[in-house]
Amino acid sequence: MSVDSGYVAVDGTEMYWESRGSGGTPLLLVHGGYGLTSNYDALADRWSRDRQVIAVELDGHGHTRRSSRPLRYETLGDDIASAIRGLGLDSVDLLGCSLGGGVSLRCAIQHPSLVRKLIIVSAPHRRDGWYPEVRAGFDGMTGATLFDQLRQSPMYTDWQKVAPDPSAFPALIDATGDMLRQPYDWSAEVAGLPMPVLLVYGDADSIPSAVAAEFHALLGGGKGDAGWDGSKRSPSWLTILPATHYDILAAEALPGIVAQFT
Repeated sequence: MSVDSGYVAVDGTEMYWESRGSGGTPLLLVHGGYGLTSNYDALADRWSRDRQVIAVELDGHGHTRRSSRPLRYETLGDDIASAIRGLGLDSVDLLGCSLGGGVSLRCAIQHPSLVRKLIIVSAPHRRDGWYPEVRAGFDGMTGATLFDQLRQSPMYTDWQKVAPDPSAFPALIDATGDMLRQPYDWSAEVAGLPMPVLLVYGDADSIPSAVAAEFHALLGGGKGDAGWDGSKRSPSWLTILPATHYDILAAEALPGIVAQFT
């Protein structure tokens, strides 16, 4: 599959992007914390058989140079909107996983006209939606505590190969930890989303299934029987896959569910 790539200006930096395929409503993919566009390579190849698929790298991730701003879901959501406009797109189907799911949710809340359909994979709508042990991990996430561990991982090896500043990873850990420690509850804004939303979680995820159901209920789902003809079904879907937070992008059923929804 041929891959085009480049940079698009967002607030404070140049966001790296990769594009495959053509036609249809573009599907834009946002990686999780410390991720890269390559996290989506296999999925992007599959989805781009009949549409354009664009993967991006957030502020400080991969090819995208770190700006001077604090990392925040809200500003990163604005960055996604800037990228959509900068790439000359009217609207996209937007998919984000984990940290990228929160970023994608904020983009949809803040710029609803740019998002035709939203797919959230393994991300909650409120900080307390993560399991307590996950929040405790966020609370202790600093370069001083995690860099020696993460530098041994394939994730860091892949990041260092493409980063414009290979020494910046500890600072990225600090900035990410600071972001993940910020309190949030977007319930009221979620309830006002105008577009259909697909929620995807693992049955052994970092978010309890009850929180996934709560998220779905805010979107109008799971509140009663849909009727024999399905006419009362919400346009927003909830899917629980046999997966963990860390392998959900490799779940066998994920590509087909996203394709069916979009």
